[in-house]
Amino acid sequence: MQLLLAEDDPILANGLTAQLNSAGFTVEHAPNGPVAEYLLAKQKFDIAIIDLGLPMIDGLTVLKKLRASHPDLPVVVLTALDRLDSRVAGLNAGADDYMTKPFEFPELEARLRAVLRRARKDPAANGDVAVAGLHFDRAARRAVIHGEPVELSPRESTLLELLLVHADKVVTKDQIAAAWAGDGTEVGAGNTAEVHIHRLRRKLEGSGLEIRTIRGLGYLLAVERADGRPG
Repeated sequence: MQLLLAEDDPILANGLTAQLNSAGFTVEHAPNGPVAEYLLAKQKFDIAIIDLGLPMIDGLTVLKKLRASHPDLPVVVLTALDRLDSRVAGLNAGADDYMTKPFEFPELEARLRAVLRRARKDPAANGDVAVAGLHFDRAARRAVIHGEPVELSPRESTLLELLLVHADKVVTKDQIAAAWAGDGTEVGAGNTAEVHIHRLRRKLEGSGLEIRTIRGLGYLLAVERADGRPG
């Protein structure tokens, strides 16, 4: 399993490399943005860990370029930037997961393997998405929560699919409008994104999923933690 580690702290990078090697990964270390971009251009990786605070070329820029050139490469951001706007920026730039420092290695390893599992699943091929207690059949456009069918309108179904496909990433109102375009439904007071988000939230109760409003940006589908808070 080839892994790119873009991290400028040499002590952390050395320790992480040793732990990742023990976990079965073959690690290539990039101490700055230009080296990370060089390695991405020259080698094939299965997954990448990127620090946003890279010198010379920052990690967010590396991530954006990576996503353009390697759209299917799973990426986990590992950074000291723990503000909401930093997390949103990282996820919107294309990160599949976002972890903040300090961290425990067992959690990082678990997240890496979870991201790899998601990357290997092809929802377009198998026709469904399963997250927490929800199962959504994309071909039939049917949703089931813990075995119980959920009645969805066409727009709610399209919205849910969009949120699932972009799980843990912010979905903007423009993306929602584009997904709804051409479905023949007139836009009005009863057909706004806010109205359908409100209805969908109620229908997802008990599924273990929560639709979060990211003010000024859009909506994010998150898995609730055991204590009921979004994970």
